[in-house]
Amino acid sequence: MKNTKFGTGLANARRAAKTQFGYMQRSAANVCSDIAHGFFEITHNSFALLGLGLVFAVITLTARPDLRQAGENQLISWLEERREANMEPVEYAEPQAVDRATAAEPKELPKQQAALAFWLARKYGVAPEPLSVLVSAAFEIGEKTRLDPTLILAIMAIESGFNPFAQSPVGAQGLMQVMTKIHTEKYDNFGGKFAAFDPVTNLRVGVKVLQECISKAGSIEGGLKFYVGAGNNPDDGGYASKVLAEHARLLSVVGGKNVPRAARSMPVKLVPVEADSKTTEKVAALAF
Repeated sequence: MKNTKFGTGLANARRAAKTQFGYMQRSAANVCSDIAHGFFEITHNSFALLGLGLVFAVITLTARPDLRQAGENQLISWLEERREANMEPVEYAEPQAVDRATAAEPKELPKQQAALAFWLARKYGVAPEPLSVLVSAAFEIGEKTRLDPTLILAIMAIESGFNPFAQSPVGAQGLMQVMTKIHTEKYDNFGGKFAAFDPVTNLRVGVKVLQECISKAGSIEGGLKFYVGAGNNPDDGGYASKVLAEHARLLSVVGGKNVPRAARSMPVKLVPVEADSKTTEKVAALAF
């Protein structure tokens, strides 16, 4: 009898526990449902408010262009500040950079040299400061080699227009348009072939090549033909005449005459020509 009562009580307890657990499940489901519904309502209302805000903002900016412009300026300013904040700092100060510059004060040159620097600068559209260094170097080298410095400057003018980085289709480089591949050994004392783009070094090597050409030809005009690579040709395309005409103008400038600046010469176009085994100078001919 006692066992029957005990079994009945245990069954009732189980049913009660099961009923209580079901109630708890339903309560938890209702709570979750209420939370989800509330979240949906809040989100829905928030998006609605955001949409209304955007519509209002568009209408306001359309009606007030000044506000739109102010907003755009503010946005651009903010983006610039962010960009600058993300950039790594760069050290701009380099006091020794001036040591790499090929430039000098033209007014400190002797009168004749200063006149040449200013005249050439105006004619060829380059700064007189770097030209002052080239003019001074031409006079210094000309005195040592017994070559007229104005002839050296005239060759630079016709060859490159005083562009130290000029290069012809056949590989002539720098102010004097020296064929670096042919005269590589002449740059050995200056640290290598890249010295061809150092203005003063190119000038010195170009003068050395010019000396060899004049010595081979026996005259300045003949040397100019060899210099341009037309020494073995009947015609140099007018190159020597062009250089000598500019030379004459520069001599007049040195003499203190008021020399009009003729139209700047068109760049010389170089085309390869066949060279014999004795040719060691620039292998190029003039074509206009």
